[in-house]
Amino acid sequence: MAEHKTLDDLFATGSVEGKRVLLRADLNVPTDGTTITDTTRLERLCPTLDALAAKGAKIIILSHFDRPKGKVVPSMSLAPVAHALSELIGKPVAFASDCIGEAPAIASSVLPAGGILVLENTRFHAGEEANDAEFAQALAANGDFFVNDAFSAAHRAHGSTEGITRFLPSFAGRAMEAELDALNKALGTPVKPVVAIVGGAKVSSKLDLLGNLVSKVDALVIGGGMANTFLAAQGHDVGKSLCEHDLADTARDILSKAKDAGCRIVLPTDVVVSAEFAANAPCKTVAVDAVPADMMILDAGEETVRTLSGHFESANTVVWNGPLGAFEITPFDTATNAAAQQVAMLTKIGELTSVAGGGDTVSALNNAGAADDFTYVSTAGGAFLEWLEGKPLPGVIALQTN
Repeated sequence: MAEHKTLDDLFATGSVEGKRVLLRADLNVPTDGTTITDTTRLERLCPTLDALAAKGAKIIILSHFDRPKGKVVPSMSLAPVAHALSELIGKPVAFASDCIGEAPAIASSVLPAGGILVLENTRFHAGEEANDAEFAQALAANGDFFVNDAFSAAHRAHGSTEGITRFLPSFAGRAMEAELDALNKALGTPVKPVVAIVGGAKVSSKLDLLGNLVSKVDALVIGGGMANTFLAAQGHDVGKSLCEHDLADTARDILSKAKDAGCRIVLPTDVVVSAEFAANAPCKTVAVDAVPADMMILDAGEETVRTLSGHFESANTVVWNGPLGAFEITPFDTATNAAAQQVAMLTKIGELTSVAGGGDTVSALNNAGAADDFTYVSTAGGAFLEWLEGKPLPGVIALQTN
């Protein structure tokens, strides 16, 4: 992986006291309309805020929020998020009513050393998503240095993630650095054997991911609704299960590519079936070749979990994306919980490096009580998936070439 400069490189350039550091954060936090429901992204920003404040920098935060599509939408203002950040860190956070022009210039001029200023939603300007050079230059006018700490937005070539790096010396923040380090350990230069778990509903949404992983990992576990498509492609009757029958040829092609690459595909050998998708619905465990025609597969069975345990115990690295079953409702969270808890345990005792993220993964691991013991759990969503797919991330490349 190409090198990117970090905060340590920024501090090595000389004193940043009183200098304006434009910090690209991800303040696009979930809300219920009025209240922030998850402050994880704000919390992960704190190490970078603390490091910059300790050096006396003027911290000026850039972020998008929701999808205003280049227009000012008052309900998508970052003002409430700035207030929430202030409450979280226990110190004042100023707010400017725009991210370019007079408002941020005035606000930053009176910002004390170590102070924090949040600028209004970058997506209120069409130039942000268009990566317009004039808009990026107007953003850059607010700072002396640029720090990107928003890996979750790094898959977008926008003004505040890629364009701005053309006008300012640019560095990775602590959260960005941690994410890149974790992903490099997972797929860049991992300690083998590597086991990847890919679950979720549809094969069609993860074709690029599967295609990339079969060439990089030693074993690929396929779970969730995706596994049904592979089982059907192998000639198994999956009853009324969620299944993309039209992708049978695609599934067989992936199995063939995996064999050529020396990657073992691990599919369920037994499954939990039920006639209805409902909490605590009557269910039973059957072999994959004995799924009743009037039932659907909703989880992997105990024998499959034991097989996975063997793979985890012989692995050095585990990459996890997606649940093994319908984890949202009991008892169909059993396989996901058991597998996640074992990976967490092996990680905790130093036997595994475990990196997880994307889609429902964070919720599934939290549901299992396992997330805290994984080596790294990414909240980046789309950027994490694109990295696993082997796609270049413009926001990361910009830091490497700046």
